[in-house]
Amino acid sequence: MKRLLFTFVAVIATTFAIAQKTEGPLKAENFISFKEMKHDFGKVKQGVPVSYEFTFENVSDKPVVIENSWASCGCTTPTWPQQPVAKGKSNTIKAGFNAAAAGPFDKTVYVKLQGIDAPLELKISGEVLNAEAYAKYEASKKGSKGGK
Repeated sequence: MKRLLFTFVAVIATTFAIAQKTEGPLKAENFISFKEMKHDFGKVKQGVPVSYEFTFENVSDKPVVIENSWASCGCTTPTWPQQPVAKGKSNTIKAGFNAAAAGPFDKTVYVKLQGIDAPLELKISGEVLNAEAYAKYEASKKGSKGGK
């Protein structure tokens, strides 16, 4: 009799466990929405730092806390709001790039929300030109504007 009762309880418990609705992992995109997640600086002069502010809005029904933000390399420095962002409110994450090395760049800034495992990814890109190449680039821009 005990065996029959135990089997019955096990079947009922298993049925309820299977029938439970399982939610997938929480996603940061369900809590904050960025106007854009990529920014191209175009051509920048070597040694002249640049920055861009990614604007986002809290689209959830409770305050959102940005726990951390970090970059794919030391040449990129993110800054983020240290206080919770209230529902419906906007704020920014600033991505600074030092432009120290000449050449193309494609960097990622990660944004980790409190309670969410996977971070969001913001991208910045462009091309750093040395002083001589940048002067030629600027001269060609002026020449093309004057010729129209």
